[in-house]
Amino acid sequence: MAEMTYLQAISDGLRVEMRRDKRVFVIGEDVGVYGGAFKVTLGFQEEFGPWRVIDSPLSETAIVGGCTGAAIMGMRPVAEMQFADFISCAWDQLVTVAAKQRYRAGTPVPIVVRLPSGGGFSGGPFHSQNPESSFAHIAGLKVVCPATPEDAKGLLISAIEDPNPVLYFEHKHLYRRLKADVPEERYTVPFGKARVHREGDDVTVVTWGAMVHTAGDAAKELEADGVSVEILDLRTLIPWDKKAVLESAEKTSKVLVLHEDTRTGGFGGEIASTIAEEAFEHLDAPIVRIAAADSPVPFSPPLEKAFIPQVDDVVKGLKELAAY
Repeated sequence: MAEMTYLQAISDGLRVEMRRDKRVFVIGEDVGVYGGAFKVTLGFQEEFGPWRVIDSPLSETAIVGGCTGAAIMGMRPVAEMQFADFISCAWDQLVTVAAKQRYRAGTPVPIVVRLPSGGGFSGGPFHSQNPESSFAHIAGLKVVCPATPEDAKGLLISAIEDPNPVLYFEHKHLYRRLKADVPEERYTVPFGKARVHREGDDVTVVTWGAMVHTAGDAAKELEADGVSVEILDLRTLIPWDKKAVLESAEKTSKVLVLHEDTRTGGFGGEIASTIAEEAFEHLDAPIVRIAAADSPVPFSPPLEKAFIPQVDDVVKGLKELAAY
């Protein structure tokens, strides 16, 4: 075991796979000489060479299109978008080509697109989005949202192994904020298997990514009021662990769904509707959703704070739900 930040765990997982499998290569804007916008690939070009750590043109369409072709030919590319927001430029290659190829022709398309996502640092509307629900809707894509350093490494290795296109959302606000003991050896974390971040009996919070820690802080505050909060970290949205969600809903009978993506059309609506359809008789209160406002991400720090769900928002929602 070694203590690693969330960022170091991502870097370590990528390095482990590149050393193990020569088919794995990295491509993106400034990933080579500069070491990546956030330094995840710092030193990689020196170790693996410019043919496996490729500085691309400023064209997300070319990056994802090239990765799709390389994957069809047997390679295992890992593309970095400098910010998750920029993936919109590659929508056609990702959604129309990569996501459909295996269904259409039976050809594996093992590409991973690393997406630094999320707000909390005043990056404004073009560098702070969490667009995971846009892609969770697309059949053929998998969507991964690690919340801890341990999962960041294990889920990345699983993503590189997977024969399908995987969108790997890594939250920028967690990069250097989290530290944990992470196994130094190679390991995987399975897709579609939620993790109980915190055991509880009174209310369930279903969440993922950075909001896992927001929920954790809120749960600690509610301890003083005698409210026991269970936090379920989904880890992956496609596939998502419906069984674990329904079991927790049946256990506590009250559910709050929390995410940083905007509310309307957010993945929380899918979770809430599934609970309502399949666990309605176990509920003692309406399902509550807390999410970002239906707005572009503000640049102003106070407005951004109002936009992103905060600990106080979750505390308020949980108190009301517990008292219902």
